[in-house]
Amino acid sequence: MDDGSEQGLYGSGEYVERNPTYHVEDSPLKARYILEMVRRHRLDVRTVCEVGCGAGEILRQLQQQLPQTEFHGYDISPQAFAISRERENERLRFHHQDLLETPTEVFDLLLCIDVFEHVEDYMGFLRALRPRARRQIFHIPLEMTAQWVLRSRPLLLGREQVGHLHYFMKETALATLGDTGYEVLDWLYTPTGIANPRSLKARLAALPRKALSLVNQDLTARILGGYSLLVLTK
Repeated sequence: MDDGSEQGLYGSGEYVERNPTYHVEDSPLKARYILEMVRRHRLDVRTVCEVGCGAGEILRQLQQQLPQTEFHGYDISPQAFAISRERENERLRFHHQDLLETPTEVFDLLLCIDVFEHVEDYMGFLRALRPRARRQIFHIPLEMTAQWVLRSRPLLLGREQVGHLHYFMKETALATLGDTGYEVLDWLYTPTGIANPRSLKARLAALPRKALSLVNQDLTARILGGYSLLVLTK
């Protein structure tokens, strides 16, 4: 994760202590939906950059489907960089650098996957990212749900465990991108909390979420949660 600083949760190693897998178990699902968005819009992606790439597994998954594309991953965490380099090859490179402080080419596509909710000045961060690529794909957890607001503990746990500082629902996520200069081209829900439940409690919660989503996916995301938002912008 790139929080704009070498200090704190990400630069110190505290994040990897709390999250030793760097969430690689979720990467195939995220890569699948990113690829769906790329193909839906027939994007010409010869160069792809990911800011806050973590272990680099999303890029590795994408490279398997886009072998002619050149991929670059940036992360400020030395631990994430060490893990990601195990996945490196001729067309997949990782950089222990802050992308916003590094001169680069303008990429065809920039990925910002579950990142800006960690960043203190998230609007300044988003504005600074926009010139780095012709198109952008964001993945944003939708944690501002009726259930989580009523319970509050899940929001506080996310703050403690993974460093989330800001919380979004679909409308505020899309408004934030608009307010920081992006044009939203398309969006879709991704069932991140439904497809990969990590505990018995999460598996039990997935059952009503699945049932209600068959009737109304938008209502499920608002009330019960379990979804993130994937957004294509320019």
